[in-house]
Amino acid sequence: MARVEEAISFRGETNGVGFRSGLGGVSDAVGVRSARTVLLLMESLLVSALVVAIAEIGDKTQLLAIILATRFKKPVPIILGILVATLANHTLAALAGSLVSGLFDGAWFKWAIAISFVAMAAWALIPDKADDDMAGGAGRYGVFLTTTIAFFLVEMGDKTQIATVALGARFHDVFWVAAGTTLGMMAANIPAVYLGEAATRIVPLKYVRLGAALIFLGLGVWAGFEAFRG
Repeated sequence: MARVEEAISFRGETNGVGFRSGLGGVSDAVGVRSARTVLLLMESLLVSALVVAIAEIGDKTQLLAIILATRFKKPVPIILGILVATLANHTLAALAGSLVSGLFDGAWFKWAIAISFVAMAAWALIPDKADDDMAGGAGRYGVFLTTTIAFFLVEMGDKTQIATVALGARFHDVFWVAAGTTLGMMAANIPAVYLGEAATRIVPLKYVRLGAALIFLGLGVWAGFEAFRG
């Protein structure tokens, strides 16, 4: 009888305290992974937004926003056009970066990403000029469609698009990278639309370009360190 009671007691401990402890361990592990995932997502969002917001200041797409705002004086359709064009352009750019990174996930490719950020640092120091011809045509297409088409085309091959490709390859997350770079573009261009040329005179552009170059250089050093570490 005593042996039966011991067996029942042992089973109760195993199915009670021990089992609950096991569930607690699994729950803690899931919580740690979830927190780490959230931090990585926030990192990709915030880094993408910061890099593009600073790189966009003084860029030709921002100068295009100023030209459009000065010419048409309709900020809302201009801002909506910038938003749609940026979402389309940067989603494709982030997707391209993520796919390329997945296909060439080797040490040499990590070094290529690091070098691309350093090259972006040098590119950021070069002043851009907007093409006034891209701001025309609103009489035929309307302000919103003109802005959307002009921004999408001017952004092709621009340093903010190239940065988005590199960020997509770095973080492997199309949604959050595209969301971050779009947020950065809007943060830089909404004041430009409403304030016009005064927005680019608050801080001299040469200092802004220098700040952007330092950020790109820092990202390049960071990516290079990770490539070296393997």
